[in-house]
Amino acid sequence: MVFFLEFWQFTYKQAYACLFGGVLLAVILVTRYFEVPFFHRYDIIFLSAILIQVFLVVSRLETRNEIAMVAVFHVIATGMELFKTSPGVGSWVYPEAHHAFFHVMSVPLFSGFLYSAVGSYLARVWRIFRFRFTHYPSLPVTFIFALLVYVNFFTHHFLPDFRIALFIFAGILYWKTKIFFTITAKERSMPLLFGFLLVSLFIWFAENIGTFASVWLYPFQIEGWRVVPFQKLGAWYLLMMVSFVLISLNHRKTIYYRKTV
Repeated sequence: MVFFLEFWQFTYKQAYACLFGGVLLAVILVTRYFEVPFFHRYDIIFLSAILIQVFLVVSRLETRNEIAMVAVFHVIATGMELFKTSPGVGSWVYPEAHHAFFHVMSVPLFSGFLYSAVGSYLARVWRIFRFRFTHYPSLPVTFIFALLVYVNFFTHHFLPDFRIALFIFAGILYWKTKIFFTITAKERSMPLLFGFLLVSLFIWFAENIGTFASVWLYPFQIEGWRVVPFQKLGAWYLLMMVSFVLISLNHRKTIYYRKTV
């Protein structure tokens, strides 16, 4: 009975934490099959993202810090999107970007919200499950790690890709770190690296839904949709850790709450 109660609470709280991303993903799927007169689907997704945020603010389901995180992630993500979709790089493409009203160059403005959804989820799940940690690394070091990951997403197109070194760096940083979380009353724990993997896997599934809906496409999907290779999970693993580090800056006073197991 206790197991089912915790499982229900865990599912409910995760759904609440995913509210922004989940609704945005639903809008993406709906716009694949239904058109709104006089509005391009990319503009519908962008306006929907704004309306979702307004609802979360008005209903007080989102805190001031979480709103700030959404804004920060949107700016950082849009910068990377502009680079990744540029003609000289072409990592992926938004097929109808130039038909949308809300776009900058080859990037529709809703794209930044896709990353913001990750930041929104992490900020909210941190609060809901009352995260605590053991052996969490120094915040300045984690920030340097996150900066290196972000820089490598740009430079690996022109310079050697040091992604493997970043995975090793992450392992050294977090191999002793455990995350403690509370679902109902009892505090649970798991290795933080494993937690990163679970969230990255969820993002990979969401990415497959997004590409299936043809909102954005990788070069190998232009002629017809195919599942995003599982190797892409590695990129999301690193990018998700960047997101986690950014969120942790809001919790620098409490992140070292637990010093020992």
